[in-house]
Amino acid sequence: MMKLLIKTTTRRGKGFRQHCTAAGLLGGIALLAGCGPAAIPTGIDDPYETANRRVHAFNKSLDQSLGGGRDAESDGTEASDAPLKPVSPTLIAVSNFGTNLDTPRKIVNSLLQVRPGDAARNTMRFGLNSTVGLLGLFDVARAAGLPEVDTNFGETLHVWGFPEGPYQELPVVGPSTRRDTAGRVVDFAMNPLWYVFPWPQSIVANGATWASEATDRIRYGETVESILYDSEDSYAQSRLIYLQNRRFELSRGELAENDESLDLFEEFYGD
Repeated sequence: MMKLLIKTTTRRGKGFRQHCTAAGLLGGIALLAGCGPAAIPTGIDDPYETANRRVHAFNKSLDQSLGGGRDAESDGTEASDAPLKPVSPTLIAVSNFGTNLDTPRKIVNSLLQVRPGDAARNTMRFGLNSTVGLLGLFDVARAAGLPEVDTNFGETLHVWGFPEGPYQELPVVGPSTRRDTAGRVVDFAMNPLWYVFPWPQSIVANGATWASEATDRIRYGETVESILYDSEDSYAQSRLIYLQNRRFELSRGELAENDESLDLFEEFYGD
């Protein structure tokens, strides 16, 4: 792990090497960008379904042990008809703080995708939320008309032409694809927070971003409950919805309007 306090001569040498590495990386990106984005598949490629279902069962049992699942005294109200559970201001602030800390990683990915507009938007968001928004506790940028451009290295690989690969379900993390799994590993390793903060502050900083992702289970609790506990086959349902949502994201909303599979997608993901 990098330290903030290092000798000046070492820093200069390292800076020169990083400059050369960055130049080589940009050259490689230029070549990859010329290949164009990968095609977005329409079917389901799941050769590891048996193993995936075992992982899904583990994830579902873990969710139940943490308080998920319908109560025994539930009145059977459908998730779409049930009132939304209130999200506490503290939870929203924690989520905003973690999301703001995670913004530099998204800026780096936008640059790797050769999307300077997205990088500029998130840079403005980061500056505004880090100052006026009190280190990101308040998402003032969204209120000012600057919604986040969410991206990751899985999308970067898509832009570079890497295919989606087989569907996977990961322990704790949940639905993924081979490409997105590789992207998660790279995102974890290249997150600027590891290198900006010294140890152990870097763990705290990254922990805040992970906590932000964890709050999604509470924010979208009714939808998750419906998929996991109201479906006849929760594995097939979560797989379908994940692939539809992910492909929609990667296509930037350009999927065919007559694709019937989008009906289910819109039911769960809304506008």
